[in-house]
Amino acid sequence: MVEATPASLPLPGGQAGATVRVRPLLTGELLAPPELLARRGRLTARLRAVGLGTPKSKRIWIPAPAFLVEHPSAGAVLIDTGLHPQAQVDPKRHMGRLADLLYDMRVSPEQALPAQLSAAGVEPDQLACIVMTHLHADHASGIPALPGSHVIVDARELAFARGRLSVREGYEHMHLDPHASWFTVDHESPVARALGPFERAIDLFGDGSVQLLSTPGHSAGHQSVLLRTRAREVLVAGDAAYTERTLTESVMPGITHDERAFRHSLEQIQDYLARTPDAVAIPGHDPDAWARVEPLYE
Repeated sequence: MVEATPASLPLPGGQAGATVRVRPLLTGELLAPPELLARRGRLTARLRAVGLGTPKSKRIWIPAPAFLVEHPSAGAVLIDTGLHPQAQVDPKRHMGRLADLLYDMRVSPEQALPAQLSAAGVEPDQLACIVMTHLHADHASGIPALPGSHVIVDARELAFARGRLSVREGYEHMHLDPHASWFTVDHESPVARALGPFERAIDLFGDGSVQLLSTPGHSAGHQSVLLRTRAREVLVAGDAAYTERTLTESVMPGITHDERAFRHSLEQIQDYLARTPDAVAIPGHDPDAWARVEPLYE
């Protein structure tokens, strides 16, 4: 089992007034039932969300994103790692039994995360850190493909992912790579402060450019990430909102770890978007929204 150390915050490299550049990266896609993204029925919602009664012909391909954040003085930060580059070739080995059972996956060679980082001029060993929104397999399976990385995750999330029964909720212990250096953040500690409507936020570099927002509900320690670019703010919602309809209509996903916490986190995000109409919000797995995502926000 991996050992983790509390992160010493803020991380070095912060610069007063810094803005970042954000590159959304598509690491592959999963073939999923539509009910995973939007609940249909209540008593059978979880079963429908994992595909019971939905043939493959009626499933849809959903994106598995990651985000490369370029900070002018702190260096390059990766948000999530998406699908392992070999997820399509050997899904059971790299994604785990549950993901292999529930989903088909496709990853083209050009979508392999190490290749995309290199194409952007960042070698994997040059990353300052990887910030994880959470540790479900479709977000964390790429960690072992980036050995030696510094991984930052919510302390509650890592504790839950280490648990004996965590595989039932979409985690795989194989993704808790012992060759990475693991660091935790605690949104209950004094370093976390209110930020607008968000009750708990952590300023990663101490300069306001990268803010980790506590948005639990989808998972025990889910984080969204607020990024300040020169032109506007970019909110990486992660799985606090699978789709734009969740953001605009409060459409609930098929599965949540804690529905009450999910709704509370969603209300904070919606409040932020109402206050900040120029912000770009990128949901976690919306194929239509992903088709409109810009290749670079700066």
